[in-house]
Amino acid sequence: MVETSRFIIIPLDQRQLRLYLHGKRKLDQELNIAHINRKISSEVRDRGEYLILPEMKRASGDNYLFFTFWIVIEKASRYIVAEMGFKGIPNNNKEVEIGYGVFTNFHRKGIMTECVRGMIDWAKKRLDIQYVLAETDENNLASIKVLQKNNFQNFDKKGKMIWWKIEVNPTQSH
Repeated sequence: MVETSRFIIIPLDQRQLRLYLHGKRKLDQELNIAHINRKISSEVRDRGEYLILPEMKRASGDNYLFFTFWIVIEKASRYIVAEMGFKGIPNNNKEVEIGYGVFTNFHRKGIMTECVRGMIDWAKKRLDIQYVLAETDENNLASIKVLQKNNFQNFDKKGKMIWWKIEVNPTQSH
């Protein structure tokens, strides 16, 4: 779990992720979350069932944290306002890619800027991470601002996609 001033960011275990993907109110009750009508797209549900959950099952130790959904709960309202996560375990260069998204009703409130900062702080405590990477579409100005405010540096561009990096553990060697 990661806590910021306004949010609690919780990595879901396999059971919780299944509940989340299938819209069961049991997860809301278990985590004391205020219920709003969240809609999980069939694409996200299928990705969770057929890609993420199998990876979580295969992961050793706490490496499931690099595959699961991390849900962002606003402390004041107890609503889930966003999702974030990583796109696999750190590679041989100790790089891990982060991804995130804020639900439509909660855009433009600084949620991701604060939560990405929280996840960077979490990454700083891990010996297996030296760099956090992110990829954004060149037209996704909101995501670009989140990364810039968190001191990510642009290091590559492939087509319309911009790649960003921040060093979180500069004293570690490759």
